[in-house]
Amino acid sequence: MSIGPAWYLGLAAVLFAIGAIGVLVRRNVLVMFMCIELMLNAANLTFVTFSRVLGDIGGQSLVFFVLVVAAAEVVVGLGIVVAIFRRRKSTTADDLHVLKG
Repeated sequence: MSIGPAWYLGLAAVLFAIGAIGVLVRRNVLVMFMCIELMLNAANLTFVTFSRVLGDIGGQSLVFFVLVVAAAEVVVGLGIVVAIFRRRKSTTADDLHVLKG
């Protein structure tokens, strides 16, 4: 008994929804970055599922580009978090106005 692609797409939709709700509800920047990573992993699961169903390697190669973007997002995001944390001792999304000019 094999698992069909609908189950993988359903799991990806649930993961993306959890990540989107986390970004919208939480105010901690680190938790928001983790939720964005969850959303990117849901997109990766979708790409791999369609790649497997269609028998094309293009979706799997696109996953590597998404992983590179996710790594760059983490580097830039953590740099911003460190810059905020040096000025204030908290890392909430409301403190981003500190970085203005």
